[in-house]
Amino acid sequence: MSVHDGCAASFNDGKEVVDKVRMMGFAAQPLPMSMEVECGNCGSNFEMVNFESNCPDCDAVHAVTPCHAFDPANVKSAGVGY
Repeated sequence: MSVHDGCAASFNDGKEVVDKVRMMGFAAQPLPMSMEVECGNCGSNFEMVNFESNCPDCDAVHAVTPCHAFDPANVKSAGVGY
């Protein structure tokens, strides 16, 4: 998968999404608009503000690609400590 697969890229799991966001250099960048998401690990709701964010309750890593950053359903969890 190249860096410029754009919006057509598909991912098997949350780790691939996190890896892609990190590879693109977007991990620490703020989302266009923050969104409330449900943690894929513990189920708590939290406000995601960056393309990569951690759940404040369990520290699970979550990410969303820039093309899909407008829908919380596209946020994927890579698990705690990823």
